[in-house]
Amino acid sequence: MTQLIEELSRTKVGCHIDGVCINNISYADDMVLLSPSIGALKRLIKICESYAAAHGLKYNTQKSEIMIFKSGSKCYSLPNVTLCGSSLNRVEKFKYLGHWVTENLTDNTDIERERRSLAVRCNMLARRFARCTKQFKVTLFKAYCQSFYTCSLWVNYTRRAYNDLRVQYNNALRIIMGLPRYCSASGMFAEAHVDGFEAIMRKRCASMLNRMRTSTNMILSVLADRWDSPMLGRWINLHTVRHATT
Repeated sequence: MTQLIEELSRTKVGCHIDGVCINNISYADDMVLLSPSIGALKRLIKICESYAAAHGLKYNTQKSEIMIFKSGSKCYSLPNVTLCGSSLNRVEKFKYLGHWVTENLTDNTDIERERRSLAVRCNMLARRFARCTKQFKVTLFKAYCQSFYTCSLWVNYTRRAYNDLRVQYNNALRIIMGLPRYCSASGMFAEAHVDGFEAIMRKRCASMLNRMRTSTNMILSVLADRWDSPMLGRWINLHTVRHATT
């Protein structure tokens, strides 16, 4: 895979940020190709096909998809794009490494994914550990209900979707601890010595920015140094705007 990544990067065909070409994002055998045009995308796909043929590999075309990131309300027609002779299906969203990416670049779908997952984990803990001590329940809550997988990537979402997740988080502690439904959220978190929802979001976002700025990865460095970065904008918003807790 390293050879393929290097070959793709050497083409300089793809999306560019501050002069840095970003045409592929890869993790293990999962790869995403990024291109500003269909012609450039087909050229990148051809390189992937040649690499696979030379190394005796075969792409799973059933799991390979194509998505166009929309600009406003514009509609785009898409010519046929193939991989190893099979047409790629166009989708409005796809899950990459557990994170939902949508064509309009909103994070509501991924936030809802996390909300549902949190509800499942909360109910499981409440059923299995109902007779445990309060301190043990708090330990379980911190371990299973505070992960918020990929939350540091959320930058474009509706207040409703965000609040639904916050309410689910607050209710999770109430359910696990056996507290009244309408008890004070700030009070129960203070008593249990547990971070509230907004505190967790601030810490996750700050941690992500710090790791990006100290990373040796060229792509991450470019993104971290931009003052118009959506992630930096969210970090500033989280640390300057106070949200009410219910």
